[in-house]
Amino acid sequence: MTLTQHELYALILAAVLIVALIAVAAWAAAQRRRKESGRLQQRFGPEYVRLVNEVGRSKAEAELAAREKRVEGLDIVALSPADATKFRQAWVAIQARFVDDPKASVVEADHLVYDLMAKRGYPMGDFERRAADISVDHPAVVSNYRAARAIALRDDRTEANTEELRKAVVHYRALFQELLEVRESEPSVVGRRPVSVS
Repeated sequence: MTLTQHELYALILAAVLIVALIAVAAWAAAQRRRKESGRLQQRFGPEYVRLVNEVGRSKAEAELAAREKRVEGLDIVALSPADATKFRQAWVAIQARFVDDPKASVVEADHLVYDLMAKRGYPMGDFERRAADISVDHPAVVSNYRAARAIALRDDRTEANTEELRKAVVHYRALFQELLEVRESEPSVVGRRPVSVS
């Protein structure tokens, strides 16, 4: 069967249209990926860079998107003012003890951050999972958590000096302060006089 010139032109035109549609779809998909990459990079900052360097861009972006989805399903809550006060007092006590016992202060700081995360509703799995969960809402301080934890582990092996322990407490403090979100208490209506509107 031979094609007429008109049928041949129609086939060529259809092929060109199909190729053009594929090119447009590929371009649109690349634009979406580029936009999503930019969004993830902006949201996660240094954590994005760290993960890309560790596992490559494609895997890093998939991991960060999965973190966002997982954390969206968590019930992370702010602290009550009373709980926040207790945590602040505990932190002040840790800092005050540092001069006399830096090693114990680092251990206590690690435990206090752990307790604070638990109180806020973070799942308390292994360290990497906790750091990943924190990175979603607190990407600026997750590197502090990793640094503090690394020093604490070095201290477990008696490889950390006092200056490193001081840095660990500073790193824990940055994370602690970031996590110490307080739920505003409801304004009291007792003792209020009605305001007259004239």
